[in-house]
Amino acid sequence: MKKRTFSPLEASLIILLIAIVVVTFIQVLFRYFLHFSLGWTEELARFLLLWLASLACAYGFKTKSHFVLKFFVNIFPPLPQKIIKTLVTFGLSLFMGLFIWKALEYTLRVANQTAPSTRVSMAIPYSSAAVGGILMLYYILRNWWIEIRDKESIPISEEDK
Repeated sequence: MKKRTFSPLEASLIILLIAIVVVTFIQVLFRYFLHFSLGWTEELARFLLLWLASLACAYGFKTKSHFVLKFFVNIFPPLPQKIIKTLVTFGLSLFMGLFIWKALEYTLRVANQTAPSTRVSMAIPYSSAAVGGILMLYYILRNWWIEIRDKESIPISEEDK
């Protein structure tokens, strides 16, 4: 039997999902069975969800599982396909750079605020956007670099096919 290993990103996603389930279960247990509402559980679950969503987007870029329209690109020969992929990567990189910049700017702006129930700095949940954005940019560029370097995906001449 092959042992499954998880990358740090996958392990983080698993831990976050389990934490959300546990916190939400505690909230339901206290509210409906003990008739006592815990204020911090909803807030913590929301913060965990922010991190889960940001890291899951990065994981989507890592595994190339985001929605793409390949039918348009696939009508071109291999060299124009690589050019189109490079242009798309450049556009995505510009967007992600702006996204990261604004996410960091906002995180620094709310760093002195604290959450009402958990009393943690609001920089902790909002920094998830910046961390997720950095990981998304990394995986966008990594996947592009792997595709561009791949010699088999673009034949230079008929002999190379």
